[in-house]
Amino acid sequence: MGIIIPTNKSVESFKGLHLYHANMSNCAMRVRIALEEKGLDWTSHLLDLMKGENLTDEYFGINPNGVVPTLVDDGVVIIDSADIIDCLDKKYSPGSLRPDSEQDEQQMYFWMYLARDNHLSIKTYMYGNLGQPSGKMKRTPDQMADYQKKQTYDLALLEFHERFNSNEGFTEEDLANATRVIDDCFQKMDDRLRDNDWLAGDSFSLADITWIPQLVILKAAKYPFEDYPHLEKWKNAIIQRPSFKQGVIAWLP
Repeated sequence: MGIIIPTNKSVESFKGLHLYHANMSNCAMRVRIALEEKGLDWTSHLLDLMKGENLTDEYFGINPNGVVPTLVDDGVVIIDSADIIDCLDKKYSPGSLRPDSEQDEQQMYFWMYLARDNHLSIKTYMYGNLGQPSGKMKRTPDQMADYQKKQTYDLALLEFHERFNSNEGFTEEDLANATRVIDDCFQKMDDRLRDNDWLAGDSFSLADITWIPQLVILKAAKYPFEDYPHLEKWKNAIIQRPSFKQGVIAWLP
């Protein structure tokens, strides 16, 4: 369920919903959209990732990955955006964001977990195409040494940052492999959306919330979405929703 016991005990006294997030984080976008769809009040704790505000001892004590988002719900800490939005939809009944049938709900989880399981491929594509050429997203040796000491929770994420911040960075093969994974995901989506309005069932769901932020961030890296014509109608329907405007557009820098 993504629930953890924080070492930073200060958050356990929080009342209501508190979200640690960042403007351009695709995972944070998911949670903001879900909160808006549910009509829930929440307190914002906005972090500047470029300034390393997610890498402080204080924040690692809340989220042992040092990433956003983190939701604190009446003192209960939940990490991983897929788990967060699933928990929100189960706990807060107004405006259900899941299909009615068990079969369609399983389809919803398929799409949610596909996005979660392939998040490092998306990060590789983004960092490789935006951060690597400019070098602006690389950490200093001292910052990396500090990160290596703190990051003991997600070793795959640690390896990702070690590779990106090495002298070699990502290779052409790394980028090609990441691109193949992403291409496969979007081809599956395009096939589904050829004859369906939504990714799971007959209505907007957590599956759609999980994937729409990927289009936002990958567009910045000039990913060729024109190769997937059936995504266009789906995308246009979502970006007109108030939750997208309030949960994504309103937070963009």
